[in-house]
Amino acid sequence: MDKINYPLLYFEMQADMVLGLLVGTEYEVIDRDVRAVKTTLTRHLQKHYKKYNNYIPANIIEPRLKVVKLSVKPSFSDQWGSYPLSHSVQVPVVAIYGETAYNDYECFLPLVNRRFYYYDPDQLDTLIQHFATGIFNQMQPDEIYSLLQLPQPQLDIIELKIKSDRTYEWDGFFARRELKTLDSLTERYPFSKGIRRRLSPLPDAAWELENKVSEVIDKVISTRSNVLIIGNQSIGKSAIFKQAIRKITTRSKEQQFDYSFWRIVPQRITASAKYLGEWEQTCENLVEELAVVNGILWVENLIQLLQSGGQGPEDSVAAFLIAFMQQGKLQMIGEATPQELESMRRLLPGFVACFQIVYVDELPEKSIQNILDRLAEYSQQNLKITIEKEVLRLTYRLLLRYYPYESFPGKSIKFLGRCINEIQIREEDRINRKIAIETFIEQTGLPELFLRDDLILDQVELRQFFESRIIGQPEAVKRMSDIVKIFKAGLNNPYKPITTLIFAGPTGVGKTACAKALADYFFGKGQKQSPLIRIDMSEFQHPGQLSRFIGQGREVGQLVKDIRERPFSVLLLDEVEKADPSVFDALLTVLDEGILVDAYGRVTNFRNTIIIMTSNLGASNRQSLGFRNTSGEDTAYFSAIQQHFRPEFFNRIDGVVLFKPLEKEDILQITHKELDELKKREGFVKRNLSLHFTEKIIQKLAETGFDERYGARPLQRTIEQNVTNPLANWLLEHPSIENQKLFIDYDNGIRIRLGDKETRRLGEQDN
Repeated sequence: MDKINYPLLYFEMQADMVLGLLVGTEYEVIDRDVRAVKTTLTRHLQKHYKKYNNYIPANIIEPRLKVVKLSVKPSFSDQWGSYPLSHSVQVPVVAIYGETAYNDYECFLPLVNRRFYYYDPDQLDTLIQHFATGIFNQMQPDEIYSLLQLPQPQLDIIELKIKSDRTYEWDGFFARRELKTLDSLTERYPFSKGIRRRLSPLPDAAWELENKVSEVIDKVISTRSNVLIIGNQSIGKSAIFKQAIRKITTRSKEQQFDYSFWRIVPQRITASAKYLGEWEQTCENLVEELAVVNGILWVENLIQLLQSGGQGPEDSVAAFLIAFMQQGKLQMIGEATPQELESMRRLLPGFVACFQIVYVDELPEKSIQNILDRLAEYSQQNLKITIEKEVLRLTYRLLLRYYPYESFPGKSIKFLGRCINEIQIREEDRINRKIAIETFIEQTGLPELFLRDDLILDQVELRQFFESRIIGQPEAVKRMSDIVKIFKAGLNNPYKPITTLIFAGPTGVGKTACAKALADYFFGKGQKQSPLIRIDMSEFQHPGQLSRFIGQGREVGQLVKDIRERPFSVLLLDEVEKADPSVFDALLTVLDEGILVDAYGRVTNFRNTIIIMTSNLGASNRQSLGFRNTSGEDTAYFSAIQQHFRPEFFNRIDGVVLFKPLEKEDILQITHKELDELKKREGFVKRNLSLHFTEKIIQKLAETGFDERYGARPLQRTIEQNVTNPLANWLLEHPSIENQKLFIDYDNGIRIRLGDKETRRLGEQDN
């Protein structure tokens, strides 16, 4: 008689509750103590033997337990962007490892459903950190938080005596160790149910989509078809597949069909290829191993199969797999948006022809409300977190307005998942209106004023905000205020950018400062990244540089990358007139429809952005550049802009805002503003030093810092050279001075007075 040692990982959840995981399998048990857990699992293994006439193998001869601490900075990620937490957390990575009978080593990470083989024991910790880092980087904060709640893990052994002539089986199929390609490239679905519940706060349920689930099951099982689900983003395509797979798996076990589903990301097929023809061999191995286990391949982001492999769709992984699909050697399921479907039909029609298509339409409002109610009920029963009815209505309204390009129920489930995660971190049990609004502000940067209809816009305060940031430009202040009023009233077109403007005028008069002020007002309340995306259009002066701007093929351009990371932002295209005309053609659909679709059907959305283009066109035609009113020169700017841009581009712009040359009073006001910013710098704040500037030095800086050609732009450089640098030298010479007032004056040089003490010119030694 031989014996098999099965590793048992267990947690003492409470005084009379122990959770046991049979490592390497999907089996887990909750019972009163470890002994009861072992008894239950032993009986199950014995029943398995009687039913299938074999035992589930365990390769590790003497299993051991290791817990490795991993520093992780959780980040909530979705198609809107990535939102990292402000601090790192120490996450325990539980590993069961040991030598196998095959003279190598095996390691399980049971809490994240991963395992790997290794050959050098000294490399184990490094390998654990390598595998775990990749896994945790894909986890949401709530999943990581769930792992932190588990008590200290412990290891035990379930020892079974077996007859040496028995065959071994793993989950219903033979030779499990030979499935190297499936093991390395895919993950089996469904996951272990108990573990999955602990990692995700919300269920993978296809509520109100049960008819689509039945349609998928019928096509997958009855006709053995390749199935492609088509629907808009977040409409529930993945949830349909998950529920269908769970039902098929349950039915196949009952009827002993033993279907298995394997989920793969297309890039993994070619990621490890080192030489010509290697990824083709990988595909062939994948098809062969799927046939052994009666497997169905679930491809995430199906269109990426057309982008992986060769130089184009015609020699891609998708093209290589067509023959296997046509011959019935490979069964595949996947999902795509309508835009991606049209792109696949255009780029590789034979690939799409291999699929039967299931279309998923937008759900009516009543169905969406039912889903939200069921989600709240699930949260109450399983997570002990109450979601107030008012929050459900608020969630629907906010997402309907600010995310019109995404579909329910996906966007509401993701948002409420973030709210639940926030509540778990705070260790509270109720999501109210305040929590929901705070979460939405953090996600979008929009101020509470825009999210609550009961808050009245204070127009005086609004104008004062922009007047304090935009000096000497009353027309720009009025235009910015009007944009806010239209958006607050909900009268902006939801299927275009919030607004598109050209800022025209000479350099150094506040065009960029105006864009920054608008970005801070609209999107500066919650986002950790700057809400202003600034792109220098002088870098795209040649047609060949268009691909670097918007992307080409598999490459993502600068514009697309920035907007996908920060969809709620102000996009500032600086010196737009210097760009090649092909750039303007590429921007036509952005200005008109608020979207940009690439060759593969990937959509980048600009409908929550404000697009501002700055231009100096017409500035060279002005007669002079001094302190004067040039309102009569407006026609020159408009004429220059209309002559430079084609009518179809110019007509898609909502307006042109003219910036006038600055007056002397404006320069003085800007000087005051820059000096106020200087007072807030760390070196003065940490020493509690307050700066006071006399009118004499302010006048001198304004006079020196203004240039007729460059406007107020040199002013910051003047302050840096004539005030900041000397002050830095003086502070370094007087390191002990704290809690004082510094009076800065000018008298044939810059001087300071420290309290009642008169000093010499800055940079000289005191008496």
